[in-house]
Amino acid sequence: MELIDYFKGIIDTSKSPIVVCNLDYRIIYMNKAAIESYQTKYHNEMTGTSVRRYFNEEALSKLDMSIEWFKEGLDNNKVFAFHDDNENKDVYIRAIRNADKELIGFFDYHEYRDPEQGKEYDLD
Repeated sequence: MELIDYFKGIIDTSKSPIVVCNLDYRIIYMNKAAIESYQTKYHNEMTGTSVRRYFNEEALSKLDMSIEWFKEGLDNNKVFAFHDDNENKDVYIRAIRNADKELIGFFDYHEYRDPEQGKEYDLD
């Protein structure tokens, strides 16, 4: 089994929408949560399209600044984008780097703040 299968498995089981983009801002992958969240909203297949079409001018400017900051240093890998009160989550833009630490893309990452309501290790 390829290592990529493990990483894809982790991403695909996340309840957080994850949209992976290359440096041309082209969406190259969306996990199931992202497809359910965003494609329902925009009513189209988003993979292969430019993420630019889904942002307003202000948000695009902030995204551009984030990507430029990622390029400035190898430790520049996470930018807090905003807090969503409706879903009680923080949204970040994260850098994707290859084995040589070169910036090759970015993705959005959502951290939910609601405490888990289930029982610990409830397997039933």
